[in-house]
Amino acid sequence: MPVVRGCELPDDLLYDVGNNLWYRDNGDGTLTVGMTMIAIGMAGQLVAFTAKKAGKTIKEGKSVATVESGKWVGPAKIGFEAEIIEANEELAGNPSLANSDTYGAGWMVKVRPTDPGAAASLTPGSDVAGPYEAKMAADEFEGCAAA
Repeated sequence: MPVVRGCELPDDLLYDVGNNLWYRDNGDGTLTVGMTMIAIGMAGQLVAFTAKKAGKTIKEGKSVATVESGKWVGPAKIGFEAEIIEANEELAGNPSLANSDTYGAGWMVKVRPTDPGAAASLTPGSDVAGPYEAKMAADEFEGCAAA
């Protein structure tokens, strides 16, 4: 598993480095989406999570959810057009799940890309260390251990 500046990036996931999101291929044409450990490290403790409703189609670059922490409020932007299949209601009721289990119970939404080939635009976990090192340097983020 790649670890960049103390931030774990499981190699079985796909990444949208620019938007700090991870994607898990569910094997049925859908993807589970969540915030990376880097996004969580930058945001701090989450205090609110509001996902768009299931059935809604989200355009590329638009928000699938709004995330709020003590330091930050902002959108979780998807890298391609997709329909939201399911929102994580457990996370809505307990936003700190994203802090304690980023790559598990802290997932945000499940989506079905409009273009079945959309996941090809994502970076495989095995190749993500270099792009994330560059992004963290550009963002002046010291890393998860420092957060």
